[in-house]
Amino acid sequence: MILSSEALPEDEPERSLRPRRLEDFIGQDGLKDQLAVSIEAALSREEPLDHVLLAGPPGLGKTSLAQIVAAELDVPFIATAGPALERKADIAAFLSALEPRSVFFVDEIHRLPRALEETFYPAMEDRQLPITIGQGAGARVMTIDLPPFTLIGATTRTGLLSTPLRDRFGIQHRLDHYAPRDLARIVRRSAHLLGVVIDDAGAVAVASRSRGTPRVANRLLKRVRDYAQVRGSGVVTEEIAGRALDQLEVDGLGLDRLDREILHTICVKFAGGPVGLSTLAAAVGEEQDTIEDVYEPYLLQHGLLERTPRGRVATAGAFAHLGLPAPRQLGLL
Repeated sequence: MILSSEALPEDEPERSLRPRRLEDFIGQDGLKDQLAVSIEAALSREEPLDHVLLAGPPGLGKTSLAQIVAAELDVPFIATAGPALERKADIAAFLSALEPRSVFFVDEIHRLPRALEETFYPAMEDRQLPITIGQGAGARVMTIDLPPFTLIGATTRTGLLSTPLRDRFGIQHRLDHYAPRDLARIVRRSAHLLGVVIDDAGAVAVASRSRGTPRVANRLLKRVRDYAQVRGSGVVTEEIAGRALDQLEVDGLGLDRLDREILHTICVKFAGGPVGLSTLAAAVGEEQDTIEDVYEPYLLQHGLLERTPRGRVATAGAFAHLGLPAPRQLGLL
């Protein structure tokens, strides 16, 4: 099947690839069904949706889902990020300006300074915001009533959230990596929106190397589109997609250059490991958080890497994927 469409206007923002409604969101079916029930119930009672925590690796659609929830509820959507909230006054400024039933989205909520978490507790439970006026013995606390609102937090590191904050989210979901079938559907949808002509085999080829992540799939699709336009007829076929992705150094498992460098460093420089995260990060020139949040989950999922109390260890599968002989003592590490 060949898919095509008129291209989006040149000034159309990048977020146009994001689904706007729950029915347009592909994959994560169990999560969608639960959200649909909660949203319908909240609308029927004319109440704000309970607070929502969305967890999972980067690029799986947490922000898109938060925007969709606001759209389905037909309420304002206000967004910020944990690192941007540095003082209690920052939180107070956002919360006191919310319209009734607004969705307040905090990305990377695990990076919220621990000292500020307590500001959210009364806001989430009682819709009240205590503010301290003055200092020293003359200080007094004034309580501001807040409108009903829904806090949606997104995190890639659920374990870094304190238990009191996590327990205040009535709805908690974890997004998983996408199946190739769902990713291929996402690629076809994005191709349609971008005006890219693609066949089914081409969509599958892009999806199979997208690390189970829609954000990666959309990024690769755009680069494959460029290659098809310059080195092909403009149609993304399986052959064109394969050639384009090979040029991008994305292999058949979806590993990019840094993935392979991480594995190669463990296998060659450290004889398969174990090696500590800080040492590994220094060796490949990447931040520890980036390795732990972005690269390791996929390598672990494919059995190429193991986490042990002593550090990271490459598996026999990693040696095989890199075409290297595995050391005899590997299984004893």
